[in-house]
Amino acid sequence: MDAALTAALPYSFARLDDLMEKAGIDVLLVTSKHNTQYLLGGYRFIFFSAMDAIGHSRYLPVIAYIRGAPDKTAYVANKMENSEHANHPFWTPHFLPMSWTSTDSIAEAIRHLKDHGPASPRIGVEPSFLPMNSARLLEDAYPNAPLADATGILERLRAVKTAGERALLRQASEAISDAMQATIAASRAGDSKHEIIDRLRREETLRGLQFEYCLLTLGSSHNRAASSQTWAEGEVLSIDSGGNLKGYIGDICRMGVLGEPDAELQDLLAEIETVQQAAFAKVRAGALGGDLIAAGEAELSRQPNRACTDFFAHGMGVITHEVPFLMTNHPVAYAGTDAEAPLEEGMILSVETTMLHPRRGFIKLEDTLAVTETGYELYGTRGRGWNRGGTA
Repeated sequence: MDAALTAALPYSFARLDDLMEKAGIDVLLVTSKHNTQYLLGGYRFIFFSAMDAIGHSRYLPVIAYIRGAPDKTAYVANKMENSEHANHPFWTPHFLPMSWTSTDSIAEAIRHLKDHGPASPRIGVEPSFLPMNSARLLEDAYPNAPLADATGILERLRAVKTAGERALLRQASEAISDAMQATIAASRAGDSKHEIIDRLRREETLRGLQFEYCLLTLGSSHNRAASSQTWAEGEVLSIDSGGNLKGYIGDICRMGVLGEPDAELQDLLAEIETVQQAAFAKVRAGALGGDLIAAGEAELSRQPNRACTDFFAHGMGVITHEVPFLMTNHPVAYAGTDAEAPLEEGMILSVETTMLHPRRGFIKLEDTLAVTETGYELYGTRGRGWNRGGTA
């Protein structure tokens, strides 16, 4: 095993082994693209970066990791990934570019485990990312070893970001912020939502991001889907977008207005900013995750437009909702298991306050923060006030 390659990984084998031991899992079979990318140290096969389906089946990368034996780790890959390995070798001691289908992949992983793993292992899998035909092959191969859900192991492994990971998240956030400034400035009266979203896609791509999505509102509407609706003088615009930089997602929301914001708009955005800052003030390593939620909610309860405003915070990184999980079913259906746990230095948070104003429209700020020892670092800070459209 190449020490130079493994030294660059964003996690330690000791940490992974400890999480597996506590969960009673002997073998980990990782099949999601985001977690295989993470375990490989940032690699994702470009041919299947956006798609999965091919022919009658799908691309299914598999990492087989045996607890306490990283030297036995295998990466089961598509046959075309031979060329990727030739240019930039993977750290995994076993590279198995054998597959075109989901059954090819899992059959090769089973062969590897039969040769290198324990006879009756407890196997951890990602249930949401394991196709039915692959699961059936696993169950047939190990009839006395029920599959266990290893999703939580991988979530905890990704919880604290290294300096390199934080740098990528900062760059992603800054690139999205800059792309938003350029998009709003270039957008004018009569531009449709389709046109504005396409403009943002180009601006993010020019800055090295893989465009993920754009949720856009214009005027008094609260509908964030793409449409032929056009921007009119005096109307607000909210632009919420995620962009992927080498596997790490930036996700922020900024506001625009076509013309000058009037006093009411200034006051409405100031309400949202007040809630954001109240939550920010509670962020530091060692503080309970629930403290920032309580502070944001308490400040929101004092605002004039609290009845049409919502506050939310969640973890960020390789995916848009990950550790720490701070709120229960709000809006994504998971439990806020980390609300009573201390924040750790290197965790990444997304903090967002959303107002659905009945006359002025959808008004929102979403910000990305890194937890530090004494507080936080805010990423992608540009454009947090009212950005003027049509100025480019």
